[in-house]
Amino acid sequence: MTGQPRIGDVFGELLRDAMAVATGVGPRPLAGGRLPRPVIEVIERDDGLINGAPAAHYLDGPADWQPHDHRAVDRVRGDTLDIGVGAGRIALLLQEREVPVTGLDVSPGALAVCRRRGVRDLVHGTVDEHAASGRRYDTFLLLGNNLGLIEGRERAPAFLAALAAMARPGAQVIAHGTDPYGTRDPVHTGYHEYNRRRGRLGGQLRLRLRYRELGTPWFDYLVCSPEELAGLVHGTAWRLVDVDDRDAPYYLATLRLSA
Repeated sequence: MTGQPRIGDVFGELLRDAMAVATGVGPRPLAGGRLPRPVIEVIERDDGLINGAPAAHYLDGPADWQPHDHRAVDRVRGDTLDIGVGAGRIALLLQEREVPVTGLDVSPGALAVCRRRGVRDLVHGTVDEHAASGRRYDTFLLLGNNLGLIEGRERAPAFLAALAAMARPGAQVIAHGTDPYGTRDPVHTGYHEYNRRRGRLGGQLRLRLRYRELGTPWFDYLVCSPEELAGLVHGTAWRLVDVDDRDAPYYLATLRLSA
């Protein structure tokens, strides 16, 4: 017993259990040995802040989505790469619409849940690894706040270059982000200042995920303003062509491959 979580596929394990609770099929975590326990994703920040969120929303159908999810899906065209496919909620709707869609994720367990739910084309790996496959796409999706996968100033150029390597002419990136700077909560405003003192973007989170006895390694996840995103995109193969902030502080950013 070390007091530290065992490194493992946190996301895959919690999605598997959330699906078992939702469907009644498969082993479920139990409270008191009898009743199904809600599956909670624990998010630990490097300043000691701990939050928890129910994992059931990863399985939500379109009727339970936020408006910006629907607007994002309506913008999709051509062969699509759903980056951070999770439990496959976006990919399943695109399949229903007969849009060619590939789900990409680093979690083997998440991909297993996607297969059980009917997602047909799945790839295990990072965007950098998949860029070597030779496959090409017209649309890249970073939904479910997955703009955060850009990580920060250091990672953004390589991440965007990997997408450009897989992009057909005129390709687009549709990304869901959150502007972090509207809050007055000192727990968050203090963290923004803490980050800036370290030379990081204010909303550049350092996190690890926890579920039961498992944890992930620490990783960066970016929550940034549209203005910060424009700065990250500048000088890359992409240009920021639209920001839809009708659901502020959430927004959809559309990047287009430069001619």
